[in-house]
Amino acid sequence: MNNKFMQKFIEIAGRIGAQRHLVAIRDGFVAIMPLIIVGSLAILVNNFPPLGALNFVEWMNGIFGEGNWQAVGGSIWNGTFAVLGLLIAFSIAYNLAKSYEVDGLSAGLISAAAYIMLVPETPDWGLSFAWLGAQGLFVAIIIALVLTELFRFLVKSKFTIKMPEGVPDGVARSFTALIPATIILIIVGFFQAMMNVFAEISIFEVIFNVIQEPLQGLGNTLPAAIVVSFLNHLLWFFGLHGTNIIGSVIEPVYLPLIQTNLELFQGGMSAFEVPYIVTKPFLDSFVFMGGSGATIALLIAIFIVIRHEKNHPYREVAKLSAPAGLFNINEPVIFGLPIVLNPVMLIPFILVPVTLTITSYIALATGIVPKTVAILPWTTPPILSGYLVTGGSWRGIALQLFNLTLAVLMYIPFIMAGVRALKQRMEG
Repeated sequence: MNNKFMQKFIEIAGRIGAQRHLVAIRDGFVAIMPLIIVGSLAILVNNFPPLGALNFVEWMNGIFGEGNWQAVGGSIWNGTFAVLGLLIAFSIAYNLAKSYEVDGLSAGLISAAAYIMLVPETPDWGLSFAWLGAQGLFVAIIIALVLTELFRFLVKSKFTIKMPEGVPDGVARSFTALIPATIILIIVGFFQAMMNVFAEISIFEVIFNVIQEPLQGLGNTLPAAIVVSFLNHLLWFFGLHGTNIIGSVIEPVYLPLIQTNLELFQGGMSAFEVPYIVTKPFLDSFVFMGGSGATIALLIAIFIVIRHEKNHPYREVAKLSAPAGLFNINEPVIFGLPIVLNPVMLIPFILVPVTLTITSYIALATGIVPKTVAILPWTTPPILSGYLVTGGSWRGIALQLFNLTLAVLMYIPFIMAGVRALKQRMEG
């Protein structure tokens, strides 16, 4: 750890992980994750595949009538995935404003209002759902960051109406935000008018064509998935929360991909036919089993290697970590074994997830396993998650079992080396 390059790497990674705007983006996505999961599960239920002789969809149609019961799931979709961009515009602005200790609610409402102002109208004076959802994510992020910075500047510069003491806090905050909100929305209105007159195209289409679509195309590739997996685990090895640090970067790229898969699955396309391979559920379900590093395989490897020494330190850590590991919570083993700053564990901790990324990508790309069509809580245990994210396919379970077996075999030699090293230290 005296290596200056590695110290510099840790310092830079730590600064990135604490950078105010990236933290706001990360927390903004985390805040709406329950809605995303509920919307995903609603569509999965609406299109649940047959289980042998039991056809859930036909059974429900027989009770409630053709498609009537599916309106519930459709309504949930409309309130979650269909307005994802709008939710993000509010959530990121709220979190960023709170980090500056200015009124987060006002900043979030102004951001959401500006977002709606920029959404193209339909011929019947409605708002286009195409841009309220995931296709508008990058616009939502830009609006939230830029307008919140402007809101903060106006508030700190005293472009506000100060109410006398004794006025309720809610009323005082609304008047404090009045002038900044007026200035910001007028600016957004002028911008929208100029786009209509001179560009004859919405800012959503510009951002989508120039930034979002190319990034999504790049993100769906195997090299990009390998880079994400590698960086996540390299950061974890140095004790930095890799998932949180890179989450603010990958969420805007991968979330629209799973939404597209979901929408096509909802429309009747099979999970084999949907277009995108690399999504967040792809990583969560087939690579990060047991948490980052596929550490549930590490625990299994420990129990295999250390069968007879009941009180061995590795085995004790494994026993304590196993219950949480089943639900993808692996901090006990990462810091208890430890994996962090443990040179013996560096190679497998990085190599295993990179290898699983490759095997999973090949399995989905070749059509052996269906692609992901659902977002689940990250604590969903392996086996169940493999079944659900692939739209109810046993092939998802088979891929998880294959990956777990491969990961266990890769971890075993390093566990044996770690046991020998620990024994030598204890004898010395």
